Amino acid sequence: MSDRPITPLLDQVEYPADLRKLNPEQLTQFADELREEVISAVSVTGGHLGAGLGVVELTAAIHYVFNTPEDRLVWDVGHQCYPHKIVTGRRDRIRTLRQAEGLSGFTKRSESEYDPFGAAHSSTSISAALGFATANMLADKPGKAIAVIGDGAMSAGMAYEAMNNAEAAGNRLVVILNDNDMSIAPPVGGLSGYLARLISSREFLGLRDIAKKVAKRLPKRLQTTAKKADEYTRGMVTGGTLFEELGFYYVGPIDGHDMNQLIPVLENVRDAAEGPCLIHVVTQKGKGYSHAEQSADKYHGVAKFDVVTGKQDKGPGGGPPSYTNVFASALIAEAEKDDGICAITAAMPGGTGVDKFGAAFPDRSFDVGIAEQHAVTFGAGLAAQGMKPFVVIYSTFLQRAYDQVVHDVAIQNLPVRFAMDRAGFVGADGSTHAGSFDIAYLATLPNFVVMAAADEAELTNMVHTMADYDDGPIAVRYPRGAGTGAAIPDTPEKLEIGKGRIVRHGSKVAILSLGARLEEAKKAADRLDAMGLSTTVADLRFAKPLDNDLIRQLLTSHEVAITIEEASVGGFGAHVLTMASDDGLTDAGLTVRTMRMPDEFIDQDKPEKQYAMAGLDADGIVDTALKALRHNSVNVEELGERA
Repeated sequence: MSDRPITPLLDQVEYPADLRKLNPEQLTQFADELREEVISAVSVTGGHLGAGLGVVELTAAIHYVFNTPEDRLVWDVGHQCYPHKIVTGRRDRIRTLRQAEGLSGFTKRSESEYDPFGAAHSSTSISAALGFATANMLADKPGKAIAVIGDGAMSAGMAYEAMNNAEAAGNRLVVILNDNDMSIAPPVGGLSGYLARLISSREFLGLRDIAKKVAKRLPKRLQTTAKKADEYTRGMVTGGTLFEELGFYYVGPIDGHDMNQLIPVLENVRDAAEGPCLIHVVTQKGKGYSHAEQSADKYHGVAKFDVVTGKQDKGPGGGPPSYTNVFASALIAEAEKDDGICAITAAMPGGTGVDKFGAAFPDRSFDVGIAEQHAVTFGAGLAAQGMKPFVVIYSTFLQRAYDQVVHDVAIQNLPVRFAMDRAGFVGADGSTHAGSFDIAYLATLPNFVVMAAADEAELTNMVHTMADYDDGPIAVRYPRGAGTGAAIPDTPEKLEIGKGRIVRHGSKVAILSLGARLEEAKKAADRLDAMGLSTTVADLRFAKPLDNDLIRQLLTSHEVAITIEEASVGGFGAHVLTMASDDGLTDAGLTVRTMRMPDEFIDQDKPEKQYAMAGLDADGIVDTALKALRHNSVNVEELGERA
């Protein structure tokens, strides 16, 4: 890792108030130093790199022009906020990013007053900023609200819902569209920058105000014609007609790396007297770091890396494949046999493995952008027409489409297949990305089948089972990261719906595992057996429908039964207890303990530490078993000495 860069101007800035003491001519050098600090810090910690490098100048310009934190700055998603954190009093902790008890990789309200709204999911910024702006207006406070949203995030309907309602906030709301993929506008040059400064200037806005007052005295027909002429003229040269129709005054596109364009436009908008404004800023992901510029996808999120060579430290290779890759390979194998299979993802083809499926079957692969609601209902339409759609979305992001899951899929009993990556704890991304709630929110729905893969072989079998299942919606969940090393079957097995399996037999303690805690359950069973506590381990496979016969057998033939899952309260364990109650088994004095994620949001750390803290490891299972047996008057102290 390289030494820290020399940053004389950045060293003078701890908070935005210090930044505003610089001369405008110094801002370009300041931005260069800020960029070097971001590269240096992320090379040590890993994290999101490309997006942050793309907004360095924009970050400096916003804090220079606006009176943050009184003016509320809301970053969409927040993975581009590292430069923002450095200039808002957190530079001394920037090398703790995404680490235990360190800075979050996203904006977080509890971390700083400069983070007025936490975000790690996309497309929320305009709605939140509108809330801040409206609250200030109602309380007659002077503060503005600035939302910075990327062109990718603008693919979500929520952004347009907010914009459609934004006119009421008046000039207190500023939206900055950070276009870093050239998906909306062509490259910008001097002429477009000049036009942006012109149409955002007080002189131009003042002329428009005069024209409006004159127009009000004209007949209605001529008022409408004048308004359309003004919008058309600016829309013709800037492309902002859509935003004008939503009630925004559009400025841009401007070069987001040119301080000579950014500062005057932001100042003009800051001082505008009327209406919400949208500034269209064009930036480049990875700007200023050649490795990131040349390979924006690989440098979106990075491991620790060498600044000079760009080589990332991804640890030793040659281990088991990731669950994501196992899923992708299994789905491709099924699609080779069945041309009805297709895959849908929401702006995460690389993260979900759908990119590999798309390379094999481009006509049957669909990336719908950041639009999870649309992805689910699109899948429902495909299923209703006889296709076999796999909707492949991170567990945490599928939450965004819950109404569609209920209304468009479950009620109509359509055979949409849901593949939920990143189930359980996810490490450095923390609570916003943890797959905590999918069992609770899916297993409550009639008609649903919900599975959890214990290892790579089971995931392969479950994908095969899903491909052949046409009786209604079916889902599988699997964790982030590498598998266990289980051998992947050449010919996958079609699982019987709602049937689990016994992995090892015992007589005193029963561990009912759902999902990828199975290996920890086996380790716990080894230790309990060594204490003389004969232990059964079962892989239930299905959270819904439950294997009632197997569960009944285990609960009634063992002194203690323990359920374990990588999910929240209200999941598998709750369904087991409900079944036991409905069957009258609880009247027999059963001792059942449920192990699941704690009822709190867990911050970033290494996944193994998160599971240990939650008690969802072998130590936690053994401790739970011994406490339950102590409750049943077994001499656990003697057992502990034997162990």
